[in-house]
Amino acid sequence: MQEMWKKVRPEILKQLKESAIIQSTESSNRIEGVEVAKDRLLPLVAGTTKPRDRSEEEIAGYRKALNYIHSKHAGLTINSKVIKELHKLAQGGMISDAGKWKSRDNDIIEISPSGDRKIRFKPVSAEDISNAIEQLCLGYQDAAKNNKLPELILVANFVFDFLCIHPFRDGNGRVSRLLTLLLLYQQGYEVGRYISLEKIIENTKDDYYEVLAKSSHEWHQHKHDLIPWWNYFLTTIKSAYQDLKDRVDISQGADTKSTMIRQTILSFNTTFTVADILNLHPNLDRELVKKVLSAMKSKGELTLIGRGRGAKWMLTK
Repeated sequence: MQEMWKKVRPEILKQLKESAIIQSTESSNRIEGVEVAKDRLLPLVAGTTKPRDRSEEEIAGYRKALNYIHSKHAGLTINSKVIKELHKLAQGGMISDAGKWKSRDNDIIEISPSGDRKIRFKPVSAEDISNAIEQLCLGYQDAAKNNKLPELILVANFVFDFLCIHPFRDGNGRVSRLLTLLLLYQQGYEVGRYISLEKIIENTKDDYYEVLAKSSHEWHQHKHDLIPWWNYFLTTIKSAYQDLKDRVDISQGADTKSTMIRQTILSFNTTFTVADILNLHPNLDRELVKKVLSAMKSKGELTLIGRGRGAKWMLTK
């Protein structure tokens, strides 16, 4: 469906891409407590104005990091150099340790509503960061090359371990979201280009932090439970694709829907039914589907097998 939408509604996807860039830049920074005035956001994202302070530098920097991923994702190897580059871009260049591993240990602190502070998680020590990231990247490359895990689980595991390593003094959350986008691109999942994953995470921020706390328990001892994180991560991706589907469907007129039905039919490698098409596109009208099928049958493109609701169709050889 993703590939079909790119062919059928490129103009809608272009609009969604522009919107997603703005939402992703705003949400990913806002999760970290970085905000700018509404009238400054669009000019900063568009690059038509210069940043005035650190917050604005980080907004502009995240946009540059997104550009880096959008334009170069296919040729990037997941390694320390790329991770540092994403951090350097996202930090905006106003701090001295942008693009550098942390030089001292830092704990992840949880602050209660009453203001009490407690250590929620102790990341990898500063002296072990370089080796930990190298092993993480090598492990990912090996698993991806040899198909050791389903793609989405592989990406989820990498992002989670990156967050537990926590290699930078600041900006780890933003880099983790950029890495999510990059890795999904490389595995063929392009939904983050059109729907802001950062916005979905911001809207479920409480669940996000709760799941991280659950799944990171005993991470250093290799006894942690990844299932809560997997559920959250996969739900986020599924929500993004459903959002994309809804937006594309709403924008489609009858002619475009007919084109989409035709593209769906041509994608089947075996026999199929009307129900199979409606399962992929539940918002479509059954009569329109039947109309397209009949038209293709009249042209000799399809062959009908059987009758009634149980009838099956196949592409004419």
